[in-house]
Amino acid sequence: MKYVKICAAGTLMAVALSSCNIYKKYEFPAQESAIAADFQKALDAQADPNTLPYLGWEDVFKDPKLQSLIRLALANNKDLKNAKLNVDIAHAQLKGAKLSYFPSVVFAPSGTGASLGGNQLPMSSMSWSYNLPLSVQWEVDIFGKILNRKRGAQMSYEMSQAYEQATRSQIICAVANVYYSLVMLNQQLGLTKRTSDIWKEQVTSMELLKEAGRTNEAAVVQSRANYYNIMSSIPTLEASINQMQNTMSLLLNTYPQTWEVTGDCDFTIPRQIVEGIPMSYVSVRPDVQAAERSLAAAYYSTNSARAAFYPSLVISAQGGFTNLLGSMVKNPGEWFVNLAGSLTAPIFSRGQNIASLEAAKAQQKQAFNTFEYAVLNASSEVSDALVNYNKNVEKDEYLQKQVDQLEKSVEYTNELFMYNTGTTYLEVLTARSGLLNAQLACIANWHERAAALISLYQAVGGGR
Repeated sequence: MKYVKICAAGTLMAVALSSCNIYKKYEFPAQESAIAADFQKALDAQADPNTLPYLGWEDVFKDPKLQSLIRLALANNKDLKNAKLNVDIAHAQLKGAKLSYFPSVVFAPSGTGASLGGNQLPMSSMSWSYNLPLSVQWEVDIFGKILNRKRGAQMSYEMSQAYEQATRSQIICAVANVYYSLVMLNQQLGLTKRTSDIWKEQVTSMELLKEAGRTNEAAVVQSRANYYNIMSSIPTLEASINQMQNTMSLLLNTYPQTWEVTGDCDFTIPRQIVEGIPMSYVSVRPDVQAAERSLAAAYYSTNSARAAFYPSLVISAQGGFTNLLGSMVKNPGEWFVNLAGSLTAPIFSRGQNIASLEAAKAQQKQAFNTFEYAVLNASSEVSDALVNYNKNVEKDEYLQKQVDQLEKSVEYTNELFMYNTGTTYLEVLTARSGLLNAQLACIANWHERAAALISLYQAVGGGR
């Protein structure tokens, strides 16, 4: 009867205190700021599966060689393996929080022997007692303590999943960046070698023209110097390629080796995919999702701090078989059962509970500030990547036109020089050098455009 009264009192208190939000499920605080309101609108908007954040990495990086390297990196990379292990740890903690609803069961057998007739009596004349108890203890969660711990563990689990996705996206985009850096360097090396062959032929032509009396030694020396200058850039490019190959090997968690890449500079994303409102991209970004889950976890920590003010109701039961009843040893033994309920309320720890609640509220505000910064930072990165891509497209148009004009300039200048029209070799040298620089700039701008697309894909948390 006493146990029923305790349960009834606890239930009444729980109903009376329900307005304290200790049972309320987390809701995103969209009303707290304009940033939060914009984020909520992005969450409520219907997602378009054809937009960049929802594209799988195989739909973005279609080069078969690159796809093979990405798969190898995802299988071997240590950072991703650790991120997956963090998910496993969080899942185990969530499982433990859920199991807190179930009672704990303990089996603790014991036995003693006693003799009152002297110290030298045989073992058979001693009085033996034994106890074979099975104890069960169950905390009734009428004030939401276990509930809030479980919900907080759920948020931590979802945070770890978001961090795993962020790590996965970083690895995919890192491999793609290194891959297209190798493509760029190979293109530059190939162009430099082709140009060096042309300049080598030019040196021979200058020597023949000097023998024919149509030019002087200064022109020959200048052509040789320019040829050597171009040749000197080849070892630098080859060293850069070797460093990139080693970087790729490190991403793939293997010893340094040479990785084959495409010779094609074609890497684009359909125009309609890269256009859009940055906030719609930001809402699915892993670090922003993790920050929002952290805010939810802080909310449940605050609820747990509130719940600490209220009593804990624990029901315990013990049963088993024993021959020790009271102060008597009885043989044979008998079964016994004990049932008890305890309601423990904090009294002297109230000051500590108040401090814990104040700290939890402050941490919840910190989590909200961190979330807002994550949204702003993500929006900035997405906007930067979009602008960089669009500006590189615009820049490429001008560079292509420059290359076309310089190719004509080289052709015209060389013809004028060969026909001895007063054009100096310095003009030929200037035209050829300008063409080479423009061609290298074109290749570099292609890489910058590709890097901008990769950055955009990573900025929206791509890589699913």
